[in-house]
Amino acid sequence: MPEATALDIVDSVFDPTEVLPASVDDVRRLPPFAEKIAACEQLCGTPFSAVDDAVQQALVLRRLQQMTSTLMINPAWKERLHGAGVREAPRDVDEWQRVPLSDKRTIRELFMGARSGLVVPLTDGGFEIVASGGTSDGLPVETVYSLRELHDTYRIAGRFIGEHVLREHLAGPDPKWLVTTLADYQMWSSGTMVGGVLQHVPGVNYIGAGPVSKEVYQHVLSYPGPKAIMAISRGIAVLTDLGAGATEAARASLRVALYGSGLLAHRKQRELQECYPNLAIMSYFAATEAEAIGLQRMPDSFLTAVPGLHLIEIVDEAGRWVAEGEEGELVVTRLHAREAPLPRFKVGDRMIRRPRLNTPALKADQFEFRGRSGDVIHLCDTQYAARPAYEALCHALQRSGVCDLAALAREAQFTNDRRAKVLSLVAAVDWADSLTSRAEHVLGPAGIRGVFVEALIQALSLFNRGEANAQAIDKTGYAFELRFVDPWSEAIHRTPLGKVPLIRDRF
Repeated sequence: MPEATALDIVDSVFDPTEVLPASVDDVRRLPPFAEKIAACEQLCGTPFSAVDDAVQQALVLRRLQQMTSTLMINPAWKERLHGAGVREAPRDVDEWQRVPLSDKRTIRELFMGARSGLVVPLTDGGFEIVASGGTSDGLPVETVYSLRELHDTYRIAGRFIGEHVLREHLAGPDPKWLVTTLADYQMWSSGTMVGGVLQHVPGVNYIGAGPVSKEVYQHVLSYPGPKAIMAISRGIAVLTDLGAGATEAARASLRVALYGSGLLAHRKQRELQECYPNLAIMSYFAATEAEAIGLQRMPDSFLTAVPGLHLIEIVDEAGRWVAEGEEGELVVTRLHAREAPLPRFKVGDRMIRRPRLNTPALKADQFEFRGRSGDVIHLCDTQYAARPAYEALCHALQRSGVCDLAALAREAQFTNDRRAKVLSLVAAVDWADSLTSRAEHVLGPAGIRGVFVEALIQALSLFNRGEANAQAIDKTGYAFELRFVDPWSEAIHRTPLGKVPLIRDRF
């Protein structure tokens, strides 16, 4: 579709006066962005997910222009934007990248305490306060959402999941079920936000189960009809235990497992598929700050953004978009946030930017999870990305004949004792004693050090500081350990939410 036609469509959807709100009252009166998407769909005669790239991108740019003008109404945001040299709405995405990145410090300054970053004040009502999962100082970071805007995003994301993720798996005439074990507590409201999305998946019956016992889980599993379940990765991992003893028909009815919060070990995926013969295991990537950032549409696909929901950026240290195939920081802008906008928020994850998907049914951005931004191995002044280092260690151990760690590990974690200068890889496996003896026999202390050094050299240095060679690593004075431990060992550090960080630093 020619660019002029795309602009004509957007011009017909957005009244020029709506792009430049001049007061809080103007913002209150702005039509929801969801209405603009619906109007675009009507003009194009197709769902927004299938609308031509040029139209999608022009509509998103117009919304970003409106958002920038909205931010200028707020004194705190205006000062922040002017400090970055932004004094008017961006003419294109290159100019949008001049808008400064936001992070949790920004949230603290603008959405906590006096909440000076709100464009529409809390006294209007209709907002929800949500806390993130925790910070290094133990204090929550609160984000403010308009409930009106959240409900729009729930409908858009729910429709996407139904059409592009679940449709082929939850087929047939029987009732269809969608379950989540996420629950709300201590203001950590992913259960509300993800649950809000799942409740809006068309044609399914929703169950907000929360943490379940074996008896309750198998009771739900016995319902007639195909089922999908969403949980954090640890919650999906325990389904083998929860399903033990269930009938073959009940286990065959579980068709989709959507896991959040990082990665699910290959070993555990294989066990799940042995227990549930029809199971497709896929990632649902979300954060408290964004209820549906990206989803796998099939087990071997990249994460796919929901068109019209967020602007997804993968950026370098300067906040500029990286090229396709390159790794960078994940930055998210909620396109539907009119009353409490938070532009260009660094979620705290690293992604690889992948080619944009372009099929008749779906045109969307794609990206690949590479780990938390804090997944960094610090050896004195040199920093290494932990995920590539772990993958390189797995390859080295398999190549040397010790084991296929990627297939065997139930959980794995680097422990970095910075005071003692010891870096350990702790892997929870079956037959831990046997694998320990094998590693000692095949590699010995020198060989174990060798595979660590090789892995670190191969790992990307996140900030290109220091040297990545054997001599430089030797100068750090670090020793290296490979520890195999029994499943659920306390040697693996877990957060209060049951997550296993890839890195545990000890000082």
